[in-house]
Amino acid sequence: MQWEGRRTSANVEDRRSSGGSLSGRTGCGLGGGLGSIVVVLIYILLGGNPLQLIGLLGGDSTGNPGYTTQNYTPSAREDSLAQFVSVVLADTEDVWTAVFSEMGKTYRKPTLVLFTGYTNSACGTAQRATGPFYCSEDERIYVDLSFFRQMQTQFHAGGDFAYAYVIAHEVGHHVQKLLGTLNEVNTLMARTNQVTANQLSVALELQADFYAGVWANRSEKMFRSLDPGDIDEALNAASAIGDDRLQEQAQGYSVPDSFTHGTSQQRHDWFYRGYRTGDLSQGNTFQSLLN
Repeated sequence: MQWEGRRTSANVEDRRSSGGSLSGRTGCGLGGGLGSIVVVLIYILLGGNPLQLIGLLGGDSTGNPGYTTQNYTPSAREDSLAQFVSVVLADTEDVWTAVFSEMGKTYRKPTLVLFTGYTNSACGTAQRATGPFYCSEDERIYVDLSFFRQMQTQFHAGGDFAYAYVIAHEVGHHVQKLLGTLNEVNTLMARTNQVTANQLSVALELQADFYAGVWANRSEKMFRSLDPGDIDEALNAASAIGDDRLQEQAQGYSVPDSFTHGTSQQRHDWFYRGYRTGDLSQGNTFQSLLN
């Protein structure tokens, strides 16, 4: 992705210097032998809420996540990633402002929070182990940049556009919030059984993948910033974090009823549909559930 020298977003809040690292307990109440991000992923894929893990990831009865604040100096690589993320966010702002304008709507820009270790959010404590997420309560996207290193080393899904896909996916959830989809689905999920709630979660996540694809389509038309192989990087990342693949890697088998984000093929296909069409009307991932 051609990003150097381009506009950065004014809506990035850098909390890295006030971050923390694990102190005291380094284990997790969900089992041993796995890195915390894998444990959290398994928990999420089995239908759990990552923010409910605060007390399990080295926390205590007071809700302290088990981190201590300490001075932090980001590396040159991390600073470059922070600059890259800011450019990607600016890119999404330009794209979605134009898309919403076409619909006669106004796009309200989210804030992206960079942190190290842990930080507070309106949805609870954001921790490195939970990975990037969007909090609809404060309309912020929380990212610990070390996740991108994990994408490359653990999931074999590196590359700048793979990382851009992650940001665009979280922005996709913000788009769902602005369009009313997120609140509507969350209400439905609270009123139904766990299996149906998981299916609604899958549809929500696949639509965010679709919106990420729409962003890639519109961004290429607006800025001509994509390099050869960029879309393949995003498709590889989408496939690498499918529920079926993650569960099979972690436990040797998958449990479809527990899926909350979609299979590798579904995530691949919905991102590509968004990229191929650039048309929001093609992104009804809930249709099969509503029929």
